[in-house]
Amino acid sequence: MGELNFLYSVKRAGALLFLAAGLTANAHGLPADPLYNVKDYGAKGDGIAIDGEAINKAIAAAAKAGGGTVYLPAGNYLSYTIRLQNNISLYIDQGAAIIAAVPLNKKGYDLPEPNAFDKYQDYGHSHWKNSLIYGEGLHDISILGQGLIWGKDLTRSTNVPEGGGNKAISLKLCHNVNIRDVSILHGGHFAILATGVDNLTIDNLKVDTDRDGFDIDCCKNVRVSNCTVNSPFDDGICLKSSFGLGYARATENVTITNCQVSGYDLGSLLDGTFKRSYRKYSDSTTTGRIKMGTESNGGFKNVTISNCVFDYSRGLALETVDGGLLEDVTITNITMRDIVNAPIFIRLGARMRAPDSMRIGACRRIILSNIMIYNADYRHGAIISGLPGHEIEDLQMSNIRIYYKGGGTADLAAREVPEFEKDYPEPYRFGKMPAYGFFLRHIKNLKMNEVEVSFMSPEQRPAFILDDVNESELRAIKAQKGAGAPSFVLKNVKDFTILGSKGIKDTHLDQADSLYLLLE
Repeated sequence: MGELNFLYSVKRAGALLFLAAGLTANAHGLPADPLYNVKDYGAKGDGIAIDGEAINKAIAAAAKAGGGTVYLPAGNYLSYTIRLQNNISLYIDQGAAIIAAVPLNKKGYDLPEPNAFDKYQDYGHSHWKNSLIYGEGLHDISILGQGLIWGKDLTRSTNVPEGGGNKAISLKLCHNVNIRDVSILHGGHFAILATGVDNLTIDNLKVDTDRDGFDIDCCKNVRVSNCTVNSPFDDGICLKSSFGLGYARATENVTITNCQVSGYDLGSLLDGTFKRSYRKYSDSTTTGRIKMGTESNGGFKNVTISNCVFDYSRGLALETVDGGLLEDVTITNITMRDIVNAPIFIRLGARMRAPDSMRIGACRRIILSNIMIYNADYRHGAIISGLPGHEIEDLQMSNIRIYYKGGGTADLAAREVPEFEKDYPEPYRFGKMPAYGFFLRHIKNLKMNEVEVSFMSPEQRPAFILDDVNESELRAIKAQKGAGAPSFVLKNVKDFTILGSKGIKDTHLDQADSLYLLLE
């Protein structure tokens, strides 16, 4: 793709109903109050001049007046760090692009601030200032408009050169924040990093980026809606709860709804081609999913995810491995297609990248319902795994249909899976799994209803393995069975009940140390 494919034209459309600060025409959804046009403060918008200083002057003028809308008309604005202030709306109009400029002579973006707690999370989560758009300790701010934020010369790696930047939008300890309608291309390490941001709304964004799309870290009262996030090399929409603020803070009261995530070729979302040309399905490259974790010191509470589509990506991941609680989560009305690793991954682990005072967390009260998955990778199945003595508790799954690619062998069916309790929580770390459908381990109070799994190529592994599962009730389960393979393998299972399932009589077992159940 050419670099200019994603730059909006600088031509002024005749349909513009207003031209300068102070006009009241509202065709663009702009307020009637005076606008602070960045061109009045020296911005060129020609794609050559560095316009960041002019944009910051306009922001300062608006803030001095008590707030207002800083307006970027059509044009290409090269910039280093843009520093938001209180009561500011940054409005990027249709045809306008803020473009991350190349640092010169080791000068450019604001330097990353020191952080005494940086050993507990990745580099990008420990620093905020080295970003294209940045704000800290602010209230009542917005980034709006139909324009583009292009992190062209941001780095996607943790090795940020002196004077370089690695995030498109970075906000720390802010409240009352709206980000609406803009598009983001090449967002760097994070297209949006929000840490300790409360009352946050992210709506109707189109994001096509080279690492994470949204990282929502230690935030409260968050609404993510109507967004499309393509992130082939990392996570799309990701909730985290790091120790970056110097203390454990939960991410809580979050809704994610009407969103789409994918792992198409970089740039092919925004140019409308949706390509998959240079990668085959791979669980070590294609990403693009919705996830909670891995940073999980503070945990996750009161989260609802609904009406979302996954396409050519990894599956849903819920992880707490650094001492936080993951509890009270509802996920419903999800469709997935061409999933490159575990379509469902729930993990309670003990990586414990945290101060020594932290203890192993908990994972409990989770509901998954109305989920349709087609063409899921054969290697992993759905993995739900706690730890010995630290079970995942109160898990309900209903109305779930998964079509797997198939292809597992009898040798895989006999594999014993290590605990990997201190490993990075990712399905591929578990290796190829002995169950093609669900691998369920260290769980207490499991309910499954109207769950169906099948495969499209011959399969010699069991559909379900339950290992150290206490108090399980399964109803109306349907599992395709390969020749000579059992549908259920039970190990160290207590209080197991299966009812109303085709091919097996209603059964209750007080205890099963090692038992195979066949669905004919």
